[in-house]
Amino acid sequence: MTSKINISFNNTANAFSYKSDKELRKANFIFTLVNNPFVSNVATSAVKLALALRLPVKGMIRATVFEHFCGGETINQCEKTIASLYQYKVGTILDYSVEGAKTEAGFDATLKELLLTIDKAKDNAAIPFCVFKITGIAEMDLLEKVQEKESLNELEAKAFDRVKERVEKICQKAYDFDVPVLIDAEDSWIQCVIDELACEMMAKFNGKKAIVFNTLQLYRTDMLDNLKKAHQQASHQNCYLGFKLVRGAYMEKERERAAKMKYTDPINPTKEATDKLFNLALEYCVENIDKISTVCGSHNEYSNQYLCELLQKYSISSNDNRIWFAQLLGMSDNISFNLAKDGYNVAKYVPYGPVEAVMPYLLRRASENTSVAGQSSRELVLIRKELRRRAKL
Repeated sequence: MTSKINISFNNTANAFSYKSDKELRKANFIFTLVNNPFVSNVATSAVKLALALRLPVKGMIRATVFEHFCGGETINQCEKTIASLYQYKVGTILDYSVEGAKTEAGFDATLKELLLTIDKAKDNAAIPFCVFKITGIAEMDLLEKVQEKESLNELEAKAFDRVKERVEKICQKAYDFDVPVLIDAEDSWIQCVIDELACEMMAKFNGKKAIVFNTLQLYRTDMLDNLKKAHQQASHQNCYLGFKLVRGAYMEKERERAAKMKYTDPINPTKEATDKLFNLALEYCVENIDKISTVCGSHNEYSNQYLCELLQKYSISSNDNRIWFAQLLGMSDNISFNLAKDGYNVAKYVPYGPVEAVMPYLLRRASENTSVAGQSSRELVLIRKELRRRAKL
């Protein structure tokens, strides 16, 4: 490296510039709650029970965690968040986070909404990407059966054909409207199917640049090798690659299933091993930027700084459109807004959808902030530092 990048993730004035005093106090309340595992578990259990009993708690949820982590219940309700973020040069990745559709009608309704996000992003610099999950438009058991190479009956074969049609509709529209689209990663027992669909779409639509992006979960032991294989395959197909790099979101579920079904755990044995793979993947992508576009989906300060250093090392502009940084709305604002202030390409995942339908997403955020060592504590330290700074003004 030529020199150390002079970027600070401790500047809270930048980090929380888009939040009012009221919003910051609400963030303080939320992260105080999730920072205590016992209180957090009791609160989330109570919310699940209240929703199951159809008690009138949606207003409370909407005014607290939903408002903090989500853009709204509809695309139009996300307008305020989109504009607020873009005022500070932070883009929005509209994430329709409704989960649990189990019928063909439900999958088609989700498809319709996903296509609307691309309409919204067309010619809109404030929305640099769209995103979708395959399980939003496909039945999980079907995907698992396809991955296991089990024979499909006639109905299942037709259902899988419809899955492929939905995926292609989304990617075709993304291509037509010149809006890059991210395909999220999911459980390892359906991920091979997702990877195959993503590869097909990249081969079809990434002839001139990366429009379709797949997601690599680097907590998996095989993922760096998969990245290199995909790069090798793309060179034969003469297409560009797009990858969102993340550490991963399903570790406990993956390990429990591996133990129960007695197969090799696909997850790295330590956090350090995952961190190493993640940073090696970043370096590989930057080294091959002529063919690989990258979204660094990380809340890890070191990895974000390391990517900045890699850009400097390889003389790549901080605002090169092939390199983006991304974090979730309501988390790691110290990373997002300080990077944007220094001229890097940054976007926030902005989930939206009806409160009750987005609850699985919100419960994962609560669990994640409670279980990931230091995550909620770090958020709290920065929030309280900014509240003290503002109190002195």
